[in-house]
Amino acid sequence: MNELKYLNKYLFKYKTNLLLGFIIIIIARILLLFTPGLIRDSVNVVDEYRKGTIIGIDSVQSELVENIFLILLAAISAGIFTFLTRQTIINVSRYVEFDLKNEIYVQYQKLSLSFYKRNQTGDLMNRISEDVSRVRMYFGPAIMYSINTITLIIITFFYMYRQSPELTFYTVSPLPVLSYTIFKLSGIINIRSRIVQESLSKLSSFTQEVFTGIKIVKSYAIQNTKSKQFDNLSKENKENQISLVKMQALFFPLMILLIGLSNILVIFIGGKQYLEGEIESIGIIAEFIIYVNMLTWPVASLGWISSIIQQAEASQKRINEFLKEKSEILNNPKGLKKIKGKIEFENISFTFGESKIQALKDISFTIENNKSLGLIGATGSGKTTLLKLITRSYKLNTGIIRIDDKNICEFDIESLRNQIGIVPQDSFLFSDSIVNNIRFGNEKASIKEVEEYCKISGIHNEIIKLKDGYHTVLGERGINLSGGQKQRICIARALIKNPKILILDDCLSALDTETEKNIIQSLKKYIGNTTTIISSHRLSSIQNLDDIIVLKDGKILQKGNHEKLVSQKGYYKELYKKQLTKKDDYN
Repeated sequence: MNELKYLNKYLFKYKTNLLLGFIIIIIARILLLFTPGLIRDSVNVVDEYRKGTIIGIDSVQSELVENIFLILLAAISAGIFTFLTRQTIINVSRYVEFDLKNEIYVQYQKLSLSFYKRNQTGDLMNRISEDVSRVRMYFGPAIMYSINTITLIIITFFYMYRQSPELTFYTVSPLPVLSYTIFKLSGIINIRSRIVQESLSKLSSFTQEVFTGIKIVKSYAIQNTKSKQFDNLSKENKENQISLVKMQALFFPLMILLIGLSNILVIFIGGKQYLEGEIESIGIIAEFIIYVNMLTWPVASLGWISSIIQQAEASQKRINEFLKEKSEILNNPKGLKKIKGKIEFENISFTFGESKIQALKDISFTIENNKSLGLIGATGSGKTTLLKLITRSYKLNTGIIRIDDKNICEFDIESLRNQIGIVPQDSFLFSDSIVNNIRFGNEKASIKEVEEYCKISGIHNEIIKLKDGYHTVLGERGINLSGGQKQRICIARALIKNPKILILDDCLSALDTETEKNIIQSLKKYIGNTTTIISSHRLSSIQNLDDIIVLKDGKILQKGNHEKLVSQKGYYKELYKKQLTKKDDYN
């Protein structure tokens, strides 16, 4: 139960609803327990009439009709209060489910990129859905049936013992066996259920990965291979499901068997006691049969409740692992809010914790406010890592990054990122309209502003040719657009923020040289009003920027403007000779 202690705060939060539900359960059980006594009286009346103790069918019928009315009234009243119980306790479980899902989601948002590199998307989804659903069962049915069972057992035993202590003992003797058997059975079901969840998680993760990379699957014609893998995972899941269902199939037959045994004991022992005069009326036997049937499910549910609690604890343990996860990047919510745009790297070195690969080594440079910087280098030279450090996506290992001469750690992360427009290498678009994808950068932007920035990024003319124009709904990750179209929409999304710092991380790679040239020309005016960093493999994208840094193996190889670098021997000049046929091609 240690893991479930985390949820105690929700017990206190909704204590009023739970207390009210507890009171309603007691009232409902008391009302329901009127029924066995009324049935006893009805059987006794008929028995006495048969013996001739009561003369006159009218008086018998009158009492039977009255008892039937009271039984119906008690049943309806108990039903109403049971409904109210569900409206209190079960509703609390839904409130907790809502709160816990939001808490997990907020936690996911806080965690750094390294966390997402260590964990699969399918597992993250499973913890916020399936695991939370199991915890909800702890707050709903487990609490409700626990209170209901304890209340019913106490009150029923009191009524039964008052009528016949010996018959009570024989009647309830199979019930502990039932409860223990259900408990053991539930433990096995719990283990098999966990295995099913794990196999289902594998199947979900595999399916999600295939659908996400469907282009690659089709391009390499590996559908058959993936289908075989899916078939193997499906068979494994099917076998686990069947194994679980076989065990679950024993649950109700076993319960019915032990109910029948209790009823046999009531009839045999009770009948014997009635014949020997140890109990005063035959109606008591009927009363005890009703008690047995009323007690059977609550007693059996003790094992089921135990299983629910075990499952909830296992799920909460998985949830707690993430809730207790601390972000490597500590934020200062009361930190500095506004930035102008000056950026300074001082002796920055960075090593990825998982792979131990050193991505940056002793990097130092300064970009003045409203100036521009180009980053160029081979794949794996550290360009993207350097840019992600500006948005504090990774925790620094060594060195200091300053924004406007202030340590970047002194800024509130949310405020800092809101003032940075970034276009990543992997152009990600949501399954929404084009206009909403662009407004993601500025929710208050008008359609006119959206069109203006789309013109700058060179995508406007292509958008208006679509059937629904800017209101065209995109497929997952913008699958119905080309790579170049997605990149330009992402550029418009970054520009519409009017950021103080603009970062373009090799975001023109999917464009032809003519389109790239037009976008660079359009960006010239904009670049002059913001601090801009452009990472690229093409010199044409960066040659007109104020300063250029050449990276190799995480180190600064060369630094200077275009004219300076082409006049020096080295990587930049060699690349210039290979890529550009004439000097200042984009001037």
